Amino acid sequence: MVTQPMALPRRLPFSRSVYGLLSRVLLVATLLPLGGCEATLFAGLNATDQHHDISERHAIPFDPAHGLALDVYAPAHASHAPVVVFFYGGDWARGQRAWYRFVGTALAAQGVVTVIPDYRKVPQVTMDGFMQDAAEAVAWTHAHAGEFGGSADDVFVMGHSAGGQIAALLATDARWLGAYGMRPAQLAGFIGLAGCYDFVPVPPDDKDMIAAFGRSADQQRLGQPVSFVHGEEPPMLLLQGTEDHEVEPSNAISLAHAMQLRHEDVTLRLYPGVGHGAVLFALSRPMQGDAPTLQDVLDFVLLHPTPRSLALGDIGER
Repeated sequence: MVTQPMALPRRLPFSRSVYGLLSRVLLVATLLPLGGCEATLFAGLNATDQHHDISERHAIPFDPAHGLALDVYAPAHASHAPVVVFFYGGDWARGQRAWYRFVGTALAAQGVVTVIPDYRKVPQVTMDGFMQDAAEAVAWTHAHAGEFGGSADDVFVMGHSAGGQIAALLATDARWLGAYGMRPAQLAGFIGLAGCYDFVPVPPDDKDMIAAFGRSADQQRLGQPVSFVHGEEPPMLLLQGTEDHEVEPSNAISLAHAMQLRHEDVTLRLYPGVGHGAVLFALSRPMQGDAPTLQDVLDFVLLHPTPRSLALGDIGER
């Protein structure tokens, strides 16, 4: 299903002091170098996004050999709850899982166990490296979901921007999860926020993308999720702002079209007037009025449990 652009709700009421804090954070962020700017912005979002009745566990190793860890945000007293593995963006070259605490707390407060892993970045690795890390994080989540009140049979992958590409490729190219005895159709769903899905050819001056995917079109297609849609993907929710000038809306439209051609379950939501960061930041409490991202994600998760016949524990019986 593809839905048309919708009218956005007004900004939710929030205290003036919080808006004042966020405004100051954004003002200071514009005066800092890129790294400091990003860190300050995310610190401000996290500081204004406190929730009760959730548990947090940080820096849990999932790949000690590469020094990789993850954070888990879980509803208090969760039992067989849906699980979302969220991959953050940053041009495959930047980012820290701690910056995205607001994503974990927002979803956990609504009953969703949320796992936020790190992954190796370019130029330390190419696509093969960070995709291996992402698949390993999903495999770890499947194996340990019950320890946090989650269901191993109800695991979603989700990502924003470059993280959307990573999550989408896990959901389409079977070789990544296949290395861990899993396959895309076993996922409960994929949720993409302004992800990179159809980007060949990569602009020759985009150093991060060239470092990740190579210079030739053949190499680049190996990282392009739309290249691998073949009819056995999990359900997809694609959220995209129409005013996104970082990742063109054509990426989401193209992936939705590829899914539709194979009669697969896909929902595309186009948010008028919403930019690249806003579709993500709308998960934070002070910015939830900017786009209905949180509600759309929650609705999708509740409507898409993994079919029992494809449950991860049942593969040996098929």
